Amino acid sequence: MLNGEKRIERSLRWGMVGGGRLSQVGYKHRTGALRDHTSYQLVAGAFDIDAERGRDFGVNIGVDEDRCYPDYKTMFAEEALREDGVEVVSIATPNGTHYEICKAALEAGLHVICEKPLFFTSQEGEEIKALAEKQGKIVGVTYGFSGNQMLLQMRAMIEQGKIGDIRVVELQYTHGFNSNDKSDKTSDAQKWRVDPKVAGPSFVLGDLSTHTYYMSQLIMPHMKIKKLLCDRQSFIGTRAPLEDNAFVLMHYENGAVGRLWTSSINAGCMDGHRIRIVGSKASLEWWDSKGGELKYEVQGKPAQTLIRAMPYLDDSCNADERLGALHVEGLSEAWANIYLKFAIAIDAKKRNDEETLKHLVYPDIDAGIEGIRWIENCVRSADNGSVWVEFQNKKALLV
Repeated sequence: MLNGEKRIERSLRWGMVGGGRLSQVGYKHRTGALRDHTSYQLVAGAFDIDAERGRDFGVNIGVDEDRCYPDYKTMFAEEALREDGVEVVSIATPNGTHYEICKAALEAGLHVICEKPLFFTSQEGEEIKALAEKQGKIVGVTYGFSGNQMLLQMRAMIEQGKIGDIRVVELQYTHGFNSNDKSDKTSDAQKWRVDPKVAGPSFVLGDLSTHTYYMSQLIMPHMKIKKLLCDRQSFIGTRAPLEDNAFVLMHYENGAVGRLWTSSINAGCMDGHRIRIVGSKASLEWWDSKGGELKYEVQGKPAQTLIRAMPYLDDSCNADERLGALHVEGLSEAWANIYLKFAIAIDAKKRNDEETLKHLVYPDIDAGIEGIRWIENCVRSADNGSVWVEFQNKKALLV
């Protein structure tokens, strides 16, 4: 159980690019990183494309005015001149800026924590991975939901054979907040998400389904997709060629099948984030809306509901517990968990502790690249008439 005691020798000096006053996600980053005040200290930021607004925001959250910078290039250059300069930077900006900022940060000798989807192409991902390895730095990806410890319980139960051989994988991440085009016109955070030049080759496949796809990999690390079929739609026509709804069918290498539905036009849906894994003996089902519960249904027996923080859960699950079973945990705790693991990874990298890095489960650069590859394969299928395509690996996609 986590109780706020330090897990690394000292707090990391942390800066942010983006995540300012108008950001939808910036507060999630700060909530996660600063939850225990033992892993990170927010010392600098280039919080906004509007320099004055960014400076005002930074001061209002406690950052020294002279370390609230007009842009990331200035921040990296100025912080490099300080003995107490930033060591790690989080990138909470629109998709189209991730690659250049991440590259600049690594070249400046910084560890990086970046929003998803990581970049536009897996080739860019491989380039950044090579640069990170050359620089000896960590690149983490903020798949925030993946910090929910009940996902680790699912992983442990599958590894222990509790559900038998996996047969069916059912994934869903849907909501209804873009059922009309109002936000496309009025919300700065939404406008760029439906602009291919900024968002990249997808909307909900990248914005939503990459979360769920990574979570499925976290739960089932040995399950690999053999081929998939993606059918995507733009029900709000002005969003084309980007999709606001998509269905993906999957065939796995072990013979299992899967389907994923991702949508932002599921009218009336507040939280449709769901994972169900069906095995030969039993099934597991988790909903984000009830993140502290896990359904365990054994064929021929009464259904069970496993509750967060209970002693019957696997040690790997309870290691990320914070509040106790009487109290509700949620997305803030999930973000805190992944940010803590980023810090542990960075600390281990600094100490050349490869053993810790080998066993630490967190969304790393490889997870980010796999998310890009997921989008590439889905788009390739959809744009060729929603046909079955072999799930191409990184080498095939780089040809």
